[in-house]
Amino acid sequence: MTITHLVTHSGGFHADELLSSVILTRLFPDARIVRSRDAAWITPGEGRIVYDVGGNYDPEARIFDHHQRPNPLREDGQPYSSFGLIWAHYGADYLRALSVPEEDVADIHASFDAGFVLPVDLLDNGALDPAAAGPLSGLTLPKLLETLKPVYDDRAPGADDRAFLDAVPIARAFVEASIAGKAARRRAAATVLRAIEAAGTSPVLELPMGMPFRSGVEAAGADHLLFVVHPRGDDWALTTIRKSADSFEARADLPAAWAGLTDAALEAASGVPGAKFCHNGRFIAVAATRDAVLRMADIAVAEAG
Repeated sequence: MTITHLVTHSGGFHADELLSSVILTRLFPDARIVRSRDAAWITPGEGRIVYDVGGNYDPEARIFDHHQRPNPLREDGQPYSSFGLIWAHYGADYLRALSVPEEDVADIHASFDAGFVLPVDLLDNGALDPAAAGPLSGLTLPKLLETLKPVYDDRAPGADDRAFLDAVPIARAFVEASIAGKAARRRAAATVLRAIEAAGTSPVLELPMGMPFRSGVEAAGADHLLFVVHPRGDDWALTTIRKSADSFEARADLPAAWAGLTDAALEAASGVPGAKFCHNGRFIAVAATRDAVLRMADIAVAEAG
């Protein structure tokens, strides 16, 4: 069946139906978005998908609302919003439409659901207090997307619909950047694993370019690694390895004597010609050549030991 209409409610909008529209317009690019509360539109019909409106959840009939009682719940009892329902039923096809390799689809689908979709579902249902984000509560993605609604006294005809359609590509940028990042991290992990094998017992991992590496290091159980080096344009970088994703604490810091130094001062402090820069936080240093950065890495390892 050809999908010709994507139907959601009119009026003000929230992140869940906006993000649902991102998924559906990618899969059905020729379909027209209809924003309505007219019963003739928000009931199941030929060639339409109805979401976040209609008072029913029936995938066979292609209606995905979550406001009714009983409301649709995940297996663990957490509530769905329309975004979660659309992702559950169309997310895998969406990933394929973005050319995610088939062997990665299931893992990325689950990861995106847990880290991106579920928080939107919980906030939309009032199951998560926005204050949980502390001083950043006004900068969560749902809050930012809702700022794209017209201001309260903009009552120009069609203002809500125009704002919604203008917001869809903005929401799309966040969704597709997140997916692209997840796919890239999976590609990087394979490269990191090969580099770890090549490094053997060395505490320094050399990569062919800058890339996400911590998850690959953890997956390999390479606890012996302390630093990573890789080319960076015309120079080379030496970076630390964080102990965990939610901490800035490194397995080992770069030498304290290097902190904040550049060029001749760093060459003098390190004894390495070609040393160019060390961040004051001691998590990255830069050298002019591969030989120079490897010498700096050896010194950092010796001091860390």
